[in-house]
Amino acid sequence: MDLRDSARQARQAARQLALSTGAQRDAGLEAIALALEARREEILAANRQDLENAAALVARGELAQPLVKRLDLGGKKFAAMVEMVRSVRGRADPLGRTLTATELDTGLRLFRVSVPIGVIGVIFESRPDALVQIAALCLKAGNAVLLKGGREAARTNQVLYEVIATATARAGLPPGWIWLLETREEVKGLLALDEYLDLIIPRGSNEFVRYIMENTRIPVTGHADGICHVYVDQAADLDKALRISVDAKTQYVAVCNAAETLLVHRDIAAAFLARAVPALREKKVELRGDALAAGLVPGAFAPATEEDWRTEYLDYILAVRVVDSLEQAVEHINHYGSHHTDAIVTEDPASASRFLQAVDSASVIHNASTRFADGFRYGLGAEVGISTGRLHSRGPVGLEGLTSYKYILEGDGHTVDDFEGAHPRPYAHHPLTSTWRPAE
Repeated sequence: MDLRDSARQARQAARQLALSTGAQRDAGLEAIALALEARREEILAANRQDLENAAALVARGELAQPLVKRLDLGGKKFAAMVEMVRSVRGRADPLGRTLTATELDTGLRLFRVSVPIGVIGVIFESRPDALVQIAALCLKAGNAVLLKGGREAARTNQVLYEVIATATARAGLPPGWIWLLETREEVKGLLALDEYLDLIIPRGSNEFVRYIMENTRIPVTGHADGICHVYVDQAADLDKALRISVDAKTQYVAVCNAAETLLVHRDIAAAFLARAVPALREKKVELRGDALAAGLVPGAFAPATEEDWRTEYLDYILAVRVVDSLEQAVEHINHYGSHHTDAIVTEDPASASRFLQAVDSASVIHNASTRFADGFRYGLGAEVGISTGRLHSRGPVGLEGLTSYKYILEGDGHTVDDFEGAHPRPYAHHPLTSTWRPAE
């Protein structure tokens, strides 16, 4: 089956999913969880092959070492992946919710009701567990999905796709609701399928995301970079600032919500950097600092360049700048940042409030690590990606971000002429507490 036929079948499946009940979709999710557990060894065997190939890519300089960690499904990650599916299953049904209800006139009621987006294309990075996460969220929200993973996870992705497609078909869900793309040529073809796809979510490099945005008429949501900052204010608690800064940088370096730049207020810089530098060095972090930072801890920093402030390292590298004020920190973040996630460490509520309002990012954080910017940690069940845009969804895109809405108007022979004809009567426009439900 070629790509266009797959997309056409996905459209048909999406229309069937839109009519499915929450119980039916939840049964499909439980079938996925059980199938993953039953075929665990087969999945991990494919994953080990991908890890071996990834090691060769690293040796040839074609893949960054931190990305290999994201590829590995061993240890606790496999169980966490299955638990994530069940976590999504346990969420409330995002479809059929009455968002607003208004009485326009006696017997004329208007409802805004949540519905699926339809068919979604998701292009993601080396994490094979992302395939499961994306599939689970799309299914729960009643969407069909076309998936394209990275070549480094090809074997794992193929097995996971087959497990999910087989399990959901046996559970009675429409075939063709999920497809796996395997070549770069298919990605190019996907961008032209605006008659079948309703949304594309790309997860990858800045250049790749921008390529997607510039070469399709399909709406795109996501983010090109994850240039996240931690700002240590003059009123920061040094113990908190140290723990937060180290966690934001090193808890998991190869992710979009890891900190790439540390900003420190001049008045606290000497005391803070005296503690932060050895703590970060202990974690094998390479430090690149401006002249002020370098002067405070001689020999600790390589010189930071203009490019460092604009770089998402996804590695054990951190750029450090000393700033004169909160305002300068905000200006730096809004100028160089990617509007993803930025944090302030301070005990001054007024400074925290100014920062949280002034920084133009999808997530702004006070006295906590940037690593919290995640769908699961935010209580969304999971996420299909992070959006730094301002329309439809922003921040971690969970179930709600994978839905749209439609207006449902129920009347009793009403006509516009009743309100705008020779003897017009006014609209009531009374808010209602009632909800719309389909007839059984």
